[in-house]
Amino acid sequence: MSTPNSADTGLGGTRTQLLPLYAAGFVTAFGAHSIAATLGGYTDGPHTSLLTLGLLLAIYDGAEVILKPVFGSLADRIGARPVLLGGLLAFAAASAAFVIAGDPAWLGVTRFAQGAAAAAFSPAAGVLVSRLTAPGQQGRGFGRYGAWKGLGYTLGPVLGGVLITWGGYTLLFATLATLGTAVAAWALLMVPGVAPLPRVRQTVLDLGRRLSSPGFLRPTLALAAATAALSVGVGFLPVIGASRGLSPLLTGAVVSVLAAATAVVQPGVGRARDDGRIGDRTGLPTGLLLAAAGCAAVVIPGIMGLASAAVLIGIGVGVVTPIGFASLAASTPAERLGQTMGSAEVGRELGDAGGPLLVGALAAAATLTPALLVFATVLAATAALSTAPTAGRHAQTSNDT
Repeated sequence: MSTPNSADTGLGGTRTQLLPLYAAGFVTAFGAHSIAATLGGYTDGPHTSLLTLGLLLAIYDGAEVILKPVFGSLADRIGARPVLLGGLLAFAAASAAFVIAGDPAWLGVTRFAQGAAAAAFSPAAGVLVSRLTAPGQQGRGFGRYGAWKGLGYTLGPVLGGVLITWGGYTLLFATLATLGTAVAAWALLMVPGVAPLPRVRQTVLDLGRRLSSPGFLRPTLALAAATAALSVGVGFLPVIGASRGLSPLLTGAVVSVLAAATAVVQPGVGRARDDGRIGDRTGLPTGLLLAAAGCAAVVIPGIMGLASAAVLIGIGVGVVTPIGFASLAASTPAERLGQTMGSAEVGRELGDAGGPLLVGALAAAATLTPALLVFATVLAATAALSTAPTAGRHAQTSNDT
């Protein structure tokens, strides 16, 4: 096991030390999507209304938006490992509390508590992936981390539905409690302590200057846009499929293809970035343009249009994600990684909510296909904004030229 000092100096952790961090990424994605994809059944019961559904969907993300910067800064102050472990255990406790209460009325409270816990261990895991990954290997580290999260997004709706069919929400939340506890124990045994680095005093002006710098804004904007594309694809491709007379099985398969493409692409893209075959200034806009092409592909009739859209959006998101996070890690002082990762995650959450809201509003004014074409134009415009160079402590000239 690497010592804390070896991690601090960027010598890198072993794959055994990194695997629990990837598993934490799986937990947050699986926890979010296994429940979100099945809430429609919950709101068909006595607790019903579309407003209730909207609130239950929003409360998890709302907790993350508010608290991720807070816990990211805490990780910088006390170290990322205790924040990671505390967040995982809190996630397990919140899930177990729902099982013990046995009352569906507690679902909203539980979702907020789960979101608050995920707001702790998600940015902490990102910090540890960066700190325990050797210089020049950041793309690989974040590519694998993103792939595990993509696996959680892919399996969440399917396994969540299976678990609820077998044992209702009680079985699903018991599974989440077990997952959180198991990953926390795994991380406790395998993830080395990474001591917080000495920090220069930071004023509000310093923070504002850093978070408004191109090194932060451009990758964060790209990540937000990619997350918006992912959310739009997952939410609206099944609607288009249903309007074309496709069965729920086929539309569900389309969403699975999208999520799987996102997961499969990321490790290879991360390696290509580390090897200098993909630069940040080319990789970010390329990914966004692929996602834009996917949104435009819905004009192709039948299942071919939906399949093309799913593959292109999935690949585009899979290109942007590891490059964006590796770029952020390269442009951030090591002692401020938690703050940066937490703030960048807020950008992703806003994209996750803003993309569907924009497309939904446009579709209400016109129809869904033109709305997706307009959204594709927005993604293309965002791609143009992400081409400027970034600079930072580990910025690699091969990735910026």
